[in-house]
Amino acid sequence: MRLHKHHWLATWVGLISLLAALQAHALTAVDALVLASGDNDERVALIRQLATQDDVRGHTLIRALGDEQVRVQGEQVVIVAADGVASDALSGAPVALLDMAEDAMINNRLRGVIEVALAALDVVGSPPQRQLEAARVIQARAFDDPDPAQLPLISRALAQPNIDASAAQLLLLAQAAVGIGSDQITVRLDAAHKLGEAKRAIVRPLLLQALDVESDPLVLKALKVSLADVDRALSISAFMAQVFTGASLGSILLLAALGLAITYGLMGVINMAHGELIMIGAYATWLVQLAFKQWWPTWFDGYLLVAMPVAFISAALVGVLMERLVIRFLYGRPLETLLATWGISLVLMQSVRSLFGAQNVGVENPSWMSGSVLLMGNLSLPWNRMVIIGFSLCVLVALTLLITKTRLGLFVRGVTQNRPIAACMGVNTARVDTYAFGLGSGVAGLAGCALSQVGNVGPDLGQNYIVDSFMVVVLGGVGQLAGTVYAALGLGVLNKFLEGWVGAVLAKIAVLVFIIVFIQKRPQGIFAMKGRSAQS
Repeated sequence: MRLHKHHWLATWVGLISLLAALQAHALTAVDALVLASGDNDERVALIRQLATQDDVRGHTLIRALGDEQVRVQGEQVVIVAADGVASDALSGAPVALLDMAEDAMINNRLRGVIEVALAALDVVGSPPQRQLEAARVIQARAFDDPDPAQLPLISRALAQPNIDASAAQLLLLAQAAVGIGSDQITVRLDAAHKLGEAKRAIVRPLLLQALDVESDPLVLKALKVSLADVDRALSISAFMAQVFTGASLGSILLLAALGLAITYGLMGVINMAHGELIMIGAYATWLVQLAFKQWWPTWFDGYLLVAMPVAFISAALVGVLMERLVIRFLYGRPLETLLATWGISLVLMQSVRSLFGAQNVGVENPSWMSGSVLLMGNLSLPWNRMVIIGFSLCVLVALTLLITKTRLGLFVRGVTQNRPIAACMGVNTARVDTYAFGLGSGVAGLAGCALSQVGNVGPDLGQNYIVDSFMVVVLGGVGQLAGTVYAALGLGVLNKFLEGWVGAVLAKIAVLVFIIVFIQKRPQGIFAMKGRSAQS
């Protein structure tokens, strides 16, 4: 019997608590008028209060206020939908919109508060992607205007059970950003620790600002430790960013120089049209992109897989024509070869201008190459750059296997080292020359395909890389693929580090001086050519 009484007592207490909660959460007529036409401070406070409560009518009114769909007619607040239908803000019942109805005015301050409130509401019960978008809005506002009054909104968003992990990280950082200005020492101390753990550039101004106004010694110490942690992390991420950018540039130089390592390094042909072969590969990629846009738009993300062999074959065919029609008559005469290929480069550039125009054309990245990866809080690695680094390594491995493990590679190495003996042993040296030149030209086309993913494509594209490609091949050692790799990556990283200190122009000059001095001391490059050709 006593248990039965306690059961009924608990039930009544629960009902009373529920009714009190409902009453506290219910939007009143006074609240609606304050939201629509009250004092700005009162409106801000009420918006934040309603956003932390489970009041559907209040949330609807806040959204309508943000969309500028609220009207006031006398003592009644009305929401006017996009289709012109008016409804009472309290009951939702349809009402007649009177001529006396006035717009509810909002300023920039209220827009910011409404934006944060709606974002906090969107975090609750939304799909992960929408949660992430809303969390980004809250974080941006928290850092732009770190008002501790935003803490209840952020705490409510964080308290929901199914919150996305990435959204939660953004909200925790926003919570720390607004908490650093709290009146409570424990809140400020916790915020100082969290800001330091973030190790991102965005928190540094907040930490510096807090250091200027903080008086508590414990919080001051935490702020100094966090600032030191952030500065250390930013220094490391800046160094890693320079290394990555240098490796990215080096991978592009490697792709551009690999084909030249065959035509010049192995065959001894000074091909000044090598840059235009790169340009042909880039334009082939652009044409494949246009074909996919027009005929297979649903398969657009796969166009690059088709563009790679097309770019290789297009550049290889042009290279074979060059070798068969011009270069095969000039072997052993480097000056004439240089002049002839320079003339061919001018012809190719003008042909492209006549066909496609002199303006640059844009090649879009597939969706899987768009965006970036954020590491260490501040280090952003673009997907297109990472894919190009991986692609250049794959091309390098394939080319190395082709030269060292296949019959064609054996013939190319034999002809390179001793052409008369190779011919005496039955090797068709003229055909090998054509195959090798076509292979080097095709690799140049692959370089153009990769370059199209990091910049615009134009008739002068190859001119930006021809000199650097020759420098890479000469520095690495003529005929040595391993030396080409070391030289490309080394020059890429060195150039990017020097750019940060002395600027782009002086960095180019410094790299050129370094190469000249290095070649003076070691004419054979990083790796010397092995075989009879090295001894002749």
